[in-house]
Amino acid sequence: MTLIDLLEEEGDQILAEAALSLSRSDLTHYREAGQAVGHERLADLFRLAVAGIRDRNLVAVVEYMTQVADERFHAGYAIREVQIAINVLEEAMWSHIVRRTPPDELAEALGLVSTVLGAAKDSLARAYVSLAGKTKAPSLDMSALFEGRTSG
Repeated sequence: MTLIDLLEEEGDQILAEAALSLSRSDLTHYREAGQAVGHERLADLFRLAVAGIRDRNLVAVVEYMTQVADERFHAGYAIREVQIAINVLEEAMWSHIVRRTPPDELAEALGLVSTVLGAAKDSLARAYVSLAGKTKAPSLDMSALFEGRTSG
């Protein structure tokens, strides 16, 4: 069985496991959005990841994550929330691959998944940094630090 066959055959299970892990992560914005929305978002990324692996092309997943970063940043999501969502999907994919892939094919299979989802994380981080750089940060009152006080 090829990696693509495995991912397509077990996609529903992978997504169910990832969605369950996401709900257990107790991330504020994902909890507020609801499990159905979280599952749908994971499914979108999963489909793009599988296509990226199949086509050996990262463009779609990179563009998608740039769009996701913009949407989530402006909705107030912390970058760690979105990264955790990617991580739970990656963990679920890895789990199925490790169980079903012959040892001599494992390195390539895991490498392909890591490459695609690594590109997704990189795109997310770059977009978040760019967006954060355009936002004026509130000034900090550092006077207590320089006066030697440790609290309030």
